[in-house]
Amino acid sequence: MPTAYQKAIDHLFTQLPMYQRTGAAAMKKDLTNIRILLKWLGDPHEKLRCVHVAGTNGKGTTCHLLAAALQAHGQRVAMYTSPHYQDFRERIKIDAEFIPEAEVVDFVDRLRASDLGIEPSFFEITVAMAFDYFARQNPDWCIIEVGLGGRLDSTNVITPVLSVITNIGLDHTQFLGDTLPLIAFEKGGIIKPGVPVVIGETQDDTLPVFRDLARSGRSQLIVADQAYNVNLVGMRGMDNLNYFSIGLPGAEAGLIIGTDLDGPHLPKNLLTAYAALLLLHGNGFEVNGKSIQFGWKQVAASTYYVGRWQVLQERNPYCIADSAHNAEGLLPVIRRLIDLGKPLHIVLGVVNDKDLKKTLPLFPATATYYFVKADIPRGLPADALQAAGGAYRLAGATYASVAEGYERAKQAAHADGGIVFVGGSIFTVAEVL
Repeated sequence: MPTAYQKAIDHLFTQLPMYQRTGAAAMKKDLTNIRILLKWLGDPHEKLRCVHVAGTNGKGTTCHLLAAALQAHGQRVAMYTSPHYQDFRERIKIDAEFIPEAEVVDFVDRLRASDLGIEPSFFEITVAMAFDYFARQNPDWCIIEVGLGGRLDSTNVITPVLSVITNIGLDHTQFLGDTLPLIAFEKGGIIKPGVPVVIGETQDDTLPVFRDLARSGRSQLIVADQAYNVNLVGMRGMDNLNYFSIGLPGAEAGLIIGTDLDGPHLPKNLLTAYAALLLLHGNGFEVNGKSIQFGWKQVAASTYYVGRWQVLQERNPYCIADSAHNAEGLLPVIRRLIDLGKPLHIVLGVVNDKDLKKTLPLFPATATYYFVKADIPRGLPADALQAAGGAYRLAGATYASVAEGYERAKQAAHADGGIVFVGGSIFTVAEVL
């Protein structure tokens, strides 16, 4: 017999439009439903002190870096992120503790018994659930990750203490526009009048958009990679940490950070999170360099951080998973894989609405491919991915499941001393964690 929790989750996953599973059909292009849901709940979002984080790549990592640092300052930190990898409750957590199953059941029961006259989506319901839970738990901070875009995203009902936009890339163009300035305008919709905003990366096509939005709302704007520098000072040693120096441009020395995180995007994310922390100084806590150092040594454990340049197996063979899924995110990942200088075995699965003409050319033709389909309706069939890859000389066999492809890749990499990489989408990665 399914438990009450399993019944609640089945209702959320199967009865409601869910973008991760069905794509565009689940999208709601206004904030009407979420406002009705929140009013029914007593507007819990208005009781929270929030940091709002948007961007094409890196927003999840930035959220976890912020949470880890704030927790190390003695703050109790709630976090809403999406999508989840394996457990629905990953989306809603406080200090790495998932929302209890009983809370999910209670919320779904209350919602099903209500008569709100709307048909909210899966995402709208989960956002409302998060705000309702957080308001009753009364954390010191809430780190809220945008789902898609910004301006019309269901999370964009909050007035945060700080807004953060990591970067802009050509992703979800069917919803956000097909140019970087158009996408920047949509993501810049989280910029609120009088609320400071951190922009993670300088991009010539997008920075003028953000400056105009900030100027019109008289919002302080800080560009992280202009305000601060980050430099790698040491790769993983006996303590299994990567070391960076972060500080003002031209300074003799910066704050030395050792972190358990890795990956080619990490320096940019560290800069963005560092700039955000300094802007939060004085909002109920005082920024302390030693606390940042302590927090960033243990981001994975203290915040439940998975799926980004995650080492699945250290040796025989070395196996890595990363959920980058667009050109801007994938390019540095693939370059780093190639730089490792060993035969590559790539387990690849994607969703069916991605522009493969932009991503597949980035992959090396010298690798061996294991084409798979993640177990979701939006997953592109493995044979279709194999055919698309063939146009770019990406050769390999198809497999009936991600698990089978991964197992075969490990066997082959063990034999030739190679490396296994699993990626293409968060849903592919989720099946090997």
